[in-house]
Amino acid sequence: MNSISSRFETVTRALAPSGLASPSLEFNERLTSLYALAHRSQYVFASPVGPFYRQSRHYHVPRFVYFGPNTSDESLRLAFYAGFDARDLRGTLSLLYFIERLALQPELARGLNLSFFPLTDVAGLIHGNSGGLTGGSWSHSPAPELDLLSKDARGRGYYGFVRIETAGSDDDVVTIRLRGHALEAVGVEIISSEDVEPWTVRWVAEPADATVRDGPLSLADDLPFAPFELTLQLPSSWSDEMHREATASILKRFILRYRGFHAYGQHL
Repeated sequence: MNSISSRFETVTRALAPSGLASPSLEFNERLTSLYALAHRSQYVFASPVGPFYRQSRHYHVPRFVYFGPNTSDESLRLAFYAGFDARDLRGTLSLLYFIERLALQPELARGLNLSFFPLTDVAGLIHGNSGGLTGGSWSHSPAPELDLLSKDARGRGYYGFVRIETAGSDDDVVTIRLRGHALEAVGVEIISSEDVEPWTVRWVAEPADATVRDGPLSLADDLPFAPFELTLQLPSSWSDEMHREATASILKRFILRYRGFHAYGQHL
């Protein structure tokens, strides 16, 4: 066994203590499977962020990086996040499923550089005392996971952030929130109602110059670009399968549209 495989197994064991509930067990199985798939892939690579320390043990935040065909140092970089509350792993499992599909169909994001963080609330999953990290500021955060993500965001210079969450209400509606540097300002939509079909969508937009106190845009003063943030909130009443299906479909269409925008911009 090589050192990389050994490290991946160590990470998954740390995230899978005995007595896990069913969603946590499924997470561990999917994470282990995805590490094995990434080890064989030419385009998707596992690169956990960390370590951070809790109760005399060290842990990592899972990260997968995608370098698509024709990707270069100048390629547009996007970051995708899920699992801000370990009490609900549907977004985490859906993002892991999407990364698996991307590893098997790398042409989808040709020319893009994507980073995926399927589980943010690592300590909450391990110790079972999650308070959730959804509304936390990433600027000088006391949560070690958010501190690691903020360092990554400052260093990587992402053009946009995509967050996958579960809505607090039982409305059978997909909520999409767009904040920060909205690309509609230059006459191009980065997502539309067509990308969300057949599901009903509720749009929440904030002024581009509004002060953001939570999430990655709370780091705006430390970032090299003025990025956008797209938050996808799926109904809490939906099943795991519906979460997975909707996440995969919407993210695929969003990436295709964003890739098209990039290609369009190169010819302006």
